[in-house]
Amino acid sequence: MRRIVKNGISTSAGFGLHAFSRDELDSIHYATLQILGQTGIKVMNEEAMEIFHGSGAFVQRFDGYAIVKIPSHMVEEAIRVSPGAGIYHGRNPKDTFVAEPCRVGFTTFGACPNVIDPFTRQVRQGTLEDTAGFARVCDYLDEIAVAERSVLAPDTPDGMMFVLSIREMLTNTGKHVFMGADSARALQVMTELAALCAGGKDIFLKKPIFTPLVCPASPLMLTDVVCQVTIEAARLGLGVTILPMGLSGGTSPTTLAGTLVTHNAEVLSSIVLAQLTQKGTPCIYASTSSILDLKLGTAAVGAPEYGMINASIAKLAQYYHLPCWIGAGASDSKMPDIQSGYESTLSATLGVLSGANFLFGCGVLEQGLTMDYAKLLMDAEMIRMIQTAVGGVPVSDETLAVDVIHEVGPGGSYIAHQHTYQHMREQSRAELFDRRSREEWLTVTKGESIQEKAYAAAIDILQNHQPIPLPKGAADDMDKIITEFEKEIVAGKKV
Repeated sequence: MRRIVKNGISTSAGFGLHAFSRDELDSIHYATLQILGQTGIKVMNEEAMEIFHGSGAFVQRFDGYAIVKIPSHMVEEAIRVSPGAGIYHGRNPKDTFVAEPCRVGFTTFGACPNVIDPFTRQVRQGTLEDTAGFARVCDYLDEIAVAERSVLAPDTPDGMMFVLSIREMLTNTGKHVFMGADSARALQVMTELAALCAGGKDIFLKKPIFTPLVCPASPLMLTDVVCQVTIEAARLGLGVTILPMGLSGGTSPTTLAGTLVTHNAEVLSSIVLAQLTQKGTPCIYASTSSILDLKLGTAAVGAPEYGMINASIAKLAQYYHLPCWIGAGASDSKMPDIQSGYESTLSATLGVLSGANFLFGCGVLEQGLTMDYAKLLMDAEMIRMIQTAVGGVPVSDETLAVDVIHEVGPGGSYIAHQHTYQHMREQSRAELFDRRSREEWLTVTKGESIQEKAYAAAIDILQNHQPIPLPKGAADDMDKIITEFEKEIVAGKKV
C-alpha cells in the first residue's frame, strides 16, 4: 500500500515538563528585581564593591562588607549580554558537550567529604585518589556528559587541595571539568594547568576545557571567595557556574516560590558582577537548592521538593535564555539501596523533563555528604532508561507499521518479521539491572545483588580504564607549576 508523505503536520520530539505560565515566570522575575533593588545583596569583597559602585549600583558600606542594591536596568542588561548557549569542550573532542536549550547531560554531585570504599564497603573520608577515581569512572561512562570534582581531598597540604584536585581531574578524564577554587590566585594556577592539558594557552582560550563554580551563600550573600573567583574567571575569559544552595525553611523562605525568588536574586546578582567585570562572560544558571527538613534539621536532597525546586530553576534559566545546571539524582539514604533508587529517579526524571542542560547529583548519598561508586554505576543505568522514556514515541509511516500489521494479521507473530529485525536495536537494554527469569538469574549470577555487581564493575573501571593521554610533557609541566605554587603558599604562611 502506498502512502504519500504528509505535509504541515505538527510533531512532538519527546516528553517535557510544563511548570509555570509566562505570567508566573514574570511574577518571579519582578519580585526578584524588587528584592535586588530595595533589599539588596551582602557583598564581602572590596573589589566587587567598587565594581558595583562604579557601574551605578547603590553601595552602603559597613565593616568588612557592603549592602549593594542593584537597579533593574543593570540586572536586565546583564541578562541580555550573557551568552544563551555554550559549548563545553572536552580534552577529548568526542566528549565536547553542546548546552543548547533542552539538551540534557548528567554529572556527579560535587565536593562530598566522604566516600563508600568500593573494596571494603566502609564509609571513610575522601582522598585525592578518589578525586582521580571518580573522574576516571565518569570518563568511562557515556551517560556522564561532563566531569565535576566529586569529593574533597583533605589528605592534601593546606592551600593545595583545589590545584592538586584539578590536576587529577584533567589527567583522568577527557571530558569538560567543572570545579570551584578557593581564591583568585588558585584559579589562575588551575587555568594554567588546564591550558597545558588543552595543548597550550591559545588553544585553551578558544576551547576552554575547564569552567569554575561559585556558590553564593544564602540568604543573599556574595562572599569574598565567590567575588574573587567570579571576577577572575571573567578576566581570564572563562565562564562561571553560579550555584546557590538555599534551604527552604532555613536559609530561604519556607514557600517554594519564595525560595525561587531569593535563589534567583543570588544568581542574577552574580551574573551582574560577572558582566560588569567583562561583558559577554558565559554564565550558567545553577542550583542545588532544596528544603531544610524542619523536623530533623537536615538538608533533604531525596525529598520531592528537591526535584520540584530544581526543575523550576530550569524553567527560570530558560526564561532568561541561559544554560542551566540543576541538582537531580541525589538521595538521603546512607547506602545504595531501594530508597536511594526511588529518590534519585524522582528528581532525575523531573530534571530531564525540565530540559536542564546539566543534571548534577549522580553517585551521591546522605544529604550530599557521601559519594558511592556503586550508586554512580546504577545511576548511569537509570539515566539510560530515563532518556529512553523521555524520548517519546515517534509517530511516522514507518513506526505506525500498518503494512506490517496487515502482513502478520490476526494471530500471527512479529518476532521473525524483517521489520522487527530492522528496529530491534532501538529497544532499551539492561546491563546491571536484570531482566532474566528467576531461574536463569539464579543460574547465571548465583543471586548476586545489583549493588555487588555495581561495585565489581566500578573496581574494574578503576583498575583498567585508560583515559585519553595528556599532551606530551604536560604532566611534567603541571608538576613544575604546582611546585612553584606550593612555594607561594608556604611563603605566604611565613609572612
